[in-house]
Amino acid sequence: MPKLLFLGVLAGTVSAAVLIVNTGAVAMPAARTSAQATAVKISTRAVPKLGVVLVNSKGRTLYMFVPDKQTKVTCVRTCAAIWPPAKLQSGAKAVAAGQAKQSLLGSDRNPSGGRVVTYDKWPLYTYVSDSAAGQARGQALNLNGGYWYVLAPSGKVIRTH
Repeated sequence: MPKLLFLGVLAGTVSAAVLIVNTGAVAMPAARTSAQATAVKISTRAVPKLGVVLVNSKGRTLYMFVPDKQTKVTCVRTCAAIWPPAKLQSGAKAVAAGQAKQSLLGSDRNPSGGRVVTYDKWPLYTYVSDSAAGQARGQALNLNGGYWYVLAPSGKVIRTH
């Protein structure tokens, strides 16, 4: 009886292999195309004492860094570990939602590689101490070489504490 069981299993395995070869039913990983590149959503949210500010797709507050001077990303290495930039993957586009304006979105070269989303030419960053959506613990901090502020949907820097 064990020989019959073995032959049955062997026959089933061979039949499955033949079926896969004949039907081409082998699961292959899908090739990633630039059309499948994800968009980076920049939206808005009301934050107490600050008003409506820019946030990422997870509702995390986005900040600008005064030393960037609306010209280039200057927060790198240790700074970027504390203030992670809003990265734009190759082939991805920044997309406005809520009160954010598409016309103010852009990107800048990141010295660490890739691109960073900009708003009214300000590179955008999150803050590691903001542990939940709607927090703005980085507002008006003088940290890592300069001040950090949130931005209004108009692109105006909000300097309120």
